[in-house]
Amino acid sequence: MSARKHEIADVIRRFGHSFRETHQPNAWQLRTLDALAKCRTKALGGHKYACDHCGHEHFSYNSCKNRHCPKCQGANNAFWVEDRLETVLAVKHYHLVFTLPESLNKICQLNSRWFYSQMFSSVWETLHQFGYSNYGVEGGAICVLHTWGQNLSLHPHIHCIVPAAGFTLAGNMKHIGTNGKYLYPVRALSTVFRAKFMGALKQHPERRTISRNHIALEQSAWQKPWVVFCEPSFGKPEHVMEYLGQYVHRIAISNQRILKVTDSHVTFRYKDYHHNKQSKILRLTGEEFLRRFCLHILPRRFVKIRYYGIYSSRFRSQHKTDKLVIKAKEEPVERLKRLTGFDARQCPVCKQGKLMEKAVIPRIRSPSYVYPKTGLINYISAI
Repeated sequence: MSARKHEIADVIRRFGHSFRETHQPNAWQLRTLDALAKCRTKALGGHKYACDHCGHEHFSYNSCKNRHCPKCQGANNAFWVEDRLETVLAVKHYHLVFTLPESLNKICQLNSRWFYSQMFSSVWETLHQFGYSNYGVEGGAICVLHTWGQNLSLHPHIHCIVPAAGFTLAGNMKHIGTNGKYLYPVRALSTVFRAKFMGALKQHPERRTISRNHIALEQSAWQKPWVVFCEPSFGKPEHVMEYLGQYVHRIAISNQRILKVTDSHVTFRYKDYHHNKQSKILRLTGEEFLRRFCLHILPRRFVKIRYYGIYSSRFRSQHKTDKLVIKAKEEPVERLKRLTGFDARQCPVCKQGKLMEKAVIPRIRSPSYVYPKTGLINYISAI
């Protein structure tokens, strides 16, 4: 696997200190940036290998395994898709996207954990209500949170895969949907979703601390039309999971989109969805790039993939469902080769021999500076 010319890690190493001094990110954001900067470097340690055919020595450094890292998501995505095929129903599925008005972004930044959790709750309450009111069934959904736009702006939205089936009160599975184009009326979904989310926002205990400017933003959100996007149904379950797999482990920006990193700016490519998905170039200062990137670092231990209704673990434990795929036990390296075609044990030079482990490289444990009084560790002190 060839290394990219420019990476997010390069941006962090180059602008991490000035970004910290200018924008003062919190400790969790600093810790995440530190992990991304050290990913697959000597700092995390690794292993030394030698080819049993040509004798070439190869060093493989450990990955950070952070969910915001662009270099650690390929295997997770492939494994997730295959695991979901064990429980997905052999029915048509619909792709729905629930979005919020831009005017609520400032409120989102006040308490992102509550804001994103309420988004999930409002989305499922809406789908749950429409399942019973339209078809009289307990529906289901696999929901994935995304927080970004193509230009790294804050744009919270939730992708949902909804099966065209539900569980009736009589205890039977029932196919729902009519022509396969749309499961529920989109305008009605938008109206109910807006009412549920804004109602929860109005009753939020911390609303007393919201300024008058933020209340004006709420009123503006009420007046704007909310958008729920819906695609026609998919054919086979395999196609559904492969499609959703594109969204599950995606991060705010991949290394492939970064075109240039200078001493002061970062240039990257993005799609402008307001102008027919035209490919455009955006140039930002290094500090502004990291500021926007940190907008999409999720709160610690926040669950961004959630399963509801007939796809929830509670339902699967109470009702047996037929498995589409029976997965045999295998090593992660073997599984990665089968799913992606990449053989991590193959020699990158001769392409014939296998890499044999010769030594373990310990990780570098450099001392960390601790801020006085607060006790917060400066996680990017080595950058």
